[in-house]
Amino acid sequence: MVWSSKAVSIMYKERNAFPIKHRQPLAAAVLLVAIGQPAQAADNAPQATALDAVTVTATRRESTLQEVPVAVSVLDGEQLERDNRNNVASIVQQVPTLNYRAGASNKDTSLFIRGVGTISTSPGVEPTVATVVDGVVFGRPGQSTLDLLDLARIEVLRGPQGTLFGKNASAGVLNVVSKPAPEQPEGYVDYSHFGGGNENRLRFGIGGRLSEQLKGSLSTLWGDYDGNVENVANGHDVNGYERKGARGKLEFEASDDLRLTLIADYMNGEDTLPSGVITRASTAIASQLRPVAPSTHNRDINSDFKTRVDDRNQGLSAQLDWQLGDYTLTSISAWRGWDNTQYQDGDRRALLPITASHDKGTVDYDQYSQEFRLASPKGQFNEYVLGAFYMHGTSNETYQRLSVNSGVANTGRADYSTSNDSVALFGENTFNFTEDFRAIFGLRWTHDDLEYDHRRVSTSPIAVTGIQPSTASSGSVDEDGWSGRTGLQYDFNDNLTGYLTYSRGYKGPAYNVFFNMQPRDTEALKPETSDAYEVGLKGTALDNRLMANLAVFHTDYDNYQANFYDTVANQVVTRLVNAGRVKTQGVELDASFQATRQLKFSAAAAYTKARVDHFNCPAGAAANCDIDGGRLPFTPDWKAYARADYLIPLDNGLDVELSSDYSWQDSVQFSLDQNPDTVQGAYGIWNASIALADYNAGWRVALLGKNLGDKSYAQMLASGGDYIYRAVPRDDGRYFGVQLRKDF
Repeated sequence: MVWSSKAVSIMYKERNAFPIKHRQPLAAAVLLVAIGQPAQAADNAPQATALDAVTVTATRRESTLQEVPVAVSVLDGEQLERDNRNNVASIVQQVPTLNYRAGASNKDTSLFIRGVGTISTSPGVEPTVATVVDGVVFGRPGQSTLDLLDLARIEVLRGPQGTLFGKNASAGVLNVVSKPAPEQPEGYVDYSHFGGGNENRLRFGIGGRLSEQLKGSLSTLWGDYDGNVENVANGHDVNGYERKGARGKLEFEASDDLRLTLIADYMNGEDTLPSGVITRASTAIASQLRPVAPSTHNRDINSDFKTRVDDRNQGLSAQLDWQLGDYTLTSISAWRGWDNTQYQDGDRRALLPITASHDKGTVDYDQYSQEFRLASPKGQFNEYVLGAFYMHGTSNETYQRLSVNSGVANTGRADYSTSNDSVALFGENTFNFTEDFRAIFGLRWTHDDLEYDHRRVSTSPIAVTGIQPSTASSGSVDEDGWSGRTGLQYDFNDNLTGYLTYSRGYKGPAYNVFFNMQPRDTEALKPETSDAYEVGLKGTALDNRLMANLAVFHTDYDNYQANFYDTVANQVVTRLVNAGRVKTQGVELDASFQATRQLKFSAAAAYTKARVDHFNCPAGAAANCDIDGGRLPFTPDWKAYARADYLIPLDNGLDVELSSDYSWQDSVQFSLDQNPDTVQGAYGIWNASIALADYNAGWRVALLGKNLGDKSYAQMLASGGDYIYRAVPRDDGRYFGVQLRKDF
């Protein structure tokens, strides 16, 4: 595995460990030019195995990582499994420009790339970072939180990718690629047990060729975790999960020119996520929480309501690849269904029968998509990918709230739905003027039709705490948008290539549809657009034992769609608004070095300056609007990851594998209103493992240590008015585990 999934020995522990930041891009560029030159000294150096070439599909056709003029981080699926990183939330430590927002439900989660993401529970808005699994675009961010099975790799494409990956890729793409079905019959079973909450995971897989023309694979998963937060009201552990699922793949090779791939997956889970663990509170709130004592590292709650999320994620897809001479025609037809039910304790305290705010929300989402692509043969003057895309998504949601104030109970229920039809035509060309010099030009046209319907019924004719009076509204909007990319790429020599690109990003219109929707929320939000400039260098040296990639970027966003704090029915909520203009710029460096046959280092580091350029204050805002120049949420200025892997072969055919990784990040602001109480200070996480394996006999045993420095931190901090609460991460403290695997 390369790039941000492996490491170097330098571990950044303090801000001062970095060189002067204004010199870094120039110094890194000089380094890349230097390593791109032939290295005479390498002839006398001890020979080591070259780094494996990494295949990516960042341009919708297979290429090597070093060829594509795109900033990409690649995470190897096998290594993620060995590190117990099983979902999207667990990989952000390894990719410095990728960040994640946790919530009380996976419906509330978001991904951020280069400082930009969308925070909203509304079904009428798209994520800014697209998640694509085996060519299928996921329409809702909550869908992408499922556990990943049969994972080959994850490609994190940084910057606008709307030309080839769609309109909701205006900040980047998480491109997930599963393993192909094996040629020979094979299978595996592995079991993991981790402390710090009694986590158990069991996986089983089998696959192989079923006939001359058909091969397939099937993988299953079961896992449970008690959690690392205690509810003192009943003594139960929470912040855990129980999941089970399966994924199957059939590959039918009708001829040398025609292949059909069928994929089905199903994942069902229950997460006992608390609505938030209170870290700071007023005297009155603190007295209501007793015996819980709010503190920065608190992991206790006192709740009279079982907060949890029941989630079912499933899908079917059919991909047809047809070789028409030297051309390839690809068709991907897909359906995905997502059912989600969340139960939340809105007051985060045990106050019944005097006061309470208890919620139940359900989501029933279905999407259907069809994509056609035609890829020209390589080696021509004009290499291109042309395509057409259609997706229909429908979401039906119900949200109910019980509000008890001074012993008086009121209830409210909202039923709302959205539907979106998106049609697009796209294409990207690479013009090979010479063997070393080429130009890129791509364009995408998108048409969106978005509709919503909302009805709320309340037992009170006037606003009460947490519930607005009865109302009904509906609306529709349609927009045409353009996105694209153009640029130049030049190969300085066989070991060094550089590129310069301009990209136009587009994210469609939106509606802020939620439980307490009001007349001021019925207007559609304008589409979000972005203009991005990127300069990159990709180099190899020392007989391909050293690889380094550098990217410098600057992106301006207009009509940025963001959540901002407001007060609705005496309760602090977030409202989706066109926040104005934001800017993100910085530099990223990925490197990997095969020092010897047994020793490998790799690292990734990024400086990301993501700031509010100009904020449009919404009417009636309950929070500070003077935030021009403020930091965008969930994005530290500095972030780095480093890893070392060492293999010790033994005489009896056994291998000892030693690994250690360290991730560090600068302080991060979690709230757009720049609340000083929602800032997580800088911290670092150190992990290590030791394994004994006999690959000839097909077994491996590993001992893992997570967060060896015993660092407690917040995945998210938010304000509840007169208190602050956090999301507690899985590795909020030191814990150990063991993994057992047998291949057959």
